[in-house]
Amino acid sequence: MPAALVLLAAGSGTRVGAATNKVLLPLDGSDDPASSALGLSLRTALEVPDVRRIVLVVRSGDEEAVAAVAQPLLGEREVAMVTGGETRHASEQAALGVLRADIEDGIDVVAIHDTARPLATVELYRTVIDVAREHGGAIPAAPLTHLSTRDLQPVGGALVGVQTPQAFRAGELLAAYAQAAADGFDGTDTGATLEHYSPDVRIVAVPSSQLNLKVTFADDLRAAAALIS
Repeated sequence: MPAALVLLAAGSGTRVGAATNKVLLPLDGSDDPASSALGLSLRTALEVPDVRRIVLVVRSGDEEAVAAVAQPLLGEREVAMVTGGETRHASEQAALGVLRADIEDGIDVVAIHDTARPLATVELYRTVIDVAREHGGAIPAAPLTHLSTRDLQPVGGALVGVQTPQAFRAGELLAAYAQAAADGFDGTDTGATLEHYSPDVRIVAVPSSQLNLKVTFADDLRAAAALIS
């Protein structure tokens, strides 16, 4: 059965300190937009096997810049582009609206990825898609260390941070977001919405690592660039 991928690129560069969307910033010091977090994320997504549709969710006003990154990478492939919303949840809702007909036509799993994580691998995509097919949902999780409370006391116990790509059976995902839209619910991430509206869906944690970092601050840009090089 084919899958669909959603690439979220509708954020901003506020905390990075950039005037442009952070996922459009080249990571290798060049002027090549393909070396951006978006470019790297799209390049990886295009290598994931058995994918029928890829949807790029972009910020209003970024359409031309995103197209400039995407077009040289696509070859004969196509991606759909949709304008995102004010929140992550709204952007996911917009993507699922584009995918509704494909889901009804046989797509069985949808994986949703934040392009601010440019180092996610094809293997991670394949794993979460396979696990979602078997169990219902899959989220990458990486160990967290050196955490402290607000009063600077160390946090004990084994903790993990949730990452993307997150993958879910398409029918349950579509139904959960339809109910969320009816209720005005806005989830923090895809897994939170499924947990709220489809508690019977088993969501399995897939081992990941801190190498699947998220570009949030300027230091993250430098760390991602160092890992790429």
